[in-house]
Amino acid sequence: MLHTLICDLLGIEYPVFQGGMAWIADADLAAAVSNGGGLGIISAMNANGDWLRGQIRKAKTLTDKPFGVNIMLMSPFADEVAKVVVEEGVKVLTTGAGNPGKYMAAWREAGIQVIPVVASVGLARMMERSGATAVVAEGSESGGHIGEETTMALVPQVCDSVKIPVIAAGGIADGRGMAAAFMLGACGVQMGTRFLVANECNVHQNYKKRILKAKDIDTIVTGRRQGDATRSLKNRFSRDFSKAEMSMDIPVSKLEKRGVGALRRAAVEGDETTGCFLAGQIAGLIKKEQPAAEIVHEICAQAEEMLKGAPKWVR
Repeated sequence: MLHTLICDLLGIEYPVFQGGMAWIADADLAAAVSNGGGLGIISAMNANGDWLRGQIRKAKTLTDKPFGVNIMLMSPFADEVAKVVVEEGVKVLTTGAGNPGKYMAAWREAGIQVIPVVASVGLARMMERSGATAVVAEGSESGGHIGEETTMALVPQVCDSVKIPVIAAGGIADGRGMAAAFMLGACGVQMGTRFLVANECNVHQNYKKRILKAKDIDTIVTGRRQGDATRSLKNRFSRDFSKAEMSMDIPVSKLEKRGVGALRRAAVEGDETTGCFLAGQIAGLIKKEQPAAEIVHEICAQAEEMLKGAPKWVR
């Protein structure tokens, strides 16, 4: 099976990360992915330290393999959870929605491998200078908060600009995408949408059904007017939001209020009318629900078959 530098650095079997999806990536999903040989990740989202501590401790009862935590740096509890991961002995962190510079010294002193998610070459270079172990270069095909560059354009430019390992994300759901990421210079992949339909994912079944029924043109990007572009599945909420942000009569403050609680309504309540179903463009490729470990093994086996005669960074 595929084995790269990132596997050695993190002590994982396969170079597959599970994305840190808010309201979705909990201890159950993270442990299942880690038990399958990948890197499962718990999302700290906007939760407080006590919630995250409980999830970390639960994951430790479900797996003896490495797992990580994703910290959203815009969270009002960022300072709190930044301390919790140190106290609980978390070994791997991914970060998003900001610059983790203020925490890097403490995390590095604790022996934590920090892997920020980046959407530009400039941010990747900044993270390398601050001591990051690796970066996740995420293209705009991904679900959730996105940048401007596509995976195909972003990944090779980041790989050429930093010396630390690069993980590719955005628009990857099978071995073909993984093989392509390796050929662009990445040494691993991160997937979010694919793991939404893992058996162990506790997201509402309506969410899973929408992913499984999605077509290639079924996602929409909203939030550009607020400077917070987000990709989700098309439904009444996303279409109404898109129309509203095109109207200059509606101030940004009112637009932001429209989005409050929408992801929770989708992920927890399964509200198909007022919920926001974050998903990547690759949703149209996903056709079955299956165990997380099977997803990890399947994508690696497919990629390995395609990468016979692979470049030197894959062994």
